[in-house]
Amino acid sequence: MADFVSEWVAKSGYTAALGVELEIIDAETALLRLPFGEQNCNPGKALHGGCAASLAVTGAHAVTRAALGAESGPWHTAALQVNYLAAAIDEDVTARAVLLRRGKEMCFVEVDVSREDGKPIAHATAAVRARFGAPPAELYRSAGDHGRSDPGQMGPHIGKMPFTAARGFVVEHMTGGTSRIVMPARAANADASGGTHEGAVLALLDTTGAMAAWATTGPGPYKASTPALQAQILAPPEGGDLVAYGRCVQRDTELLWSEVEVTSAADRRVLARGTVVYRIVT
Repeated sequence: MADFVSEWVAKSGYTAALGVELEIIDAETALLRLPFGEQNCNPGKALHGGCAASLAVTGAHAVTRAALGAESGPWHTAALQVNYLAAAIDEDVTARAVLLRRGKEMCFVEVDVSREDGKPIAHATAAVRARFGAPPAELYRSAGDHGRSDPGQMGPHIGKMPFTAARGFVVEHMTGGTSRIVMPARAANADASGGTHEGAVLALLDTTGAMAAWATTGPGPYKASTPALQAQILAPPEGGDLVAYGRCVQRDTELLWSEVEVTSAADRRVLARGTVVYRIVT
């Protein structure tokens, strides 16, 4: 019944690059496994937060597609909340997605991402929309940013970390509480549909928000992590290069809130937007 979902996961360049394996899929449940791979890590072999978000959104899509059928697409995640509970270091992780409610054109899904020992590392809820062939919405255009290009001290190093390097991230700006990161179109970021995989979009959003926080505090020997991410993907992402604009809008001691827009590099149409809550202990 859900062979088309398994095919989507297997043939998407992004999930293939990560190494995602779909073990169980039906109209109410999906189970995905992500074997450890250094290409998915930050320094210290810690799983990148974008990978956990990617597992969550892939699981939510898998259940939605299985529940509503192959003819219900294209699909996009209208709303996503990810809470990061713990780190996964040098180990496999799994994601279990469970259907909470099925509507006529939207499914509400809960996803738990866990380590091998069963300890949860992330909890997500998602509202995934099925368009049933409806034409794409007209997307609003971002105002962009100030136009300056100063990657600061940290920027040149961000794109060299394993996970971000695999995505091709280029940090164009990262000072004064703002960030701008480019993600090129490439097979390792692609969805089987020919567009950009939502997981890659979320990874870009997550990283851009975190870098806006670092652009506020400046570099240092600090401990940092993402407690939470909220995102809305406004339409099924098309192919092409993407540019994300981040701006830290609030700081309360070690907590920082950054607003992010992910846009088409060609015309600044906003494909996704969201807020990254980041913690830097100085």
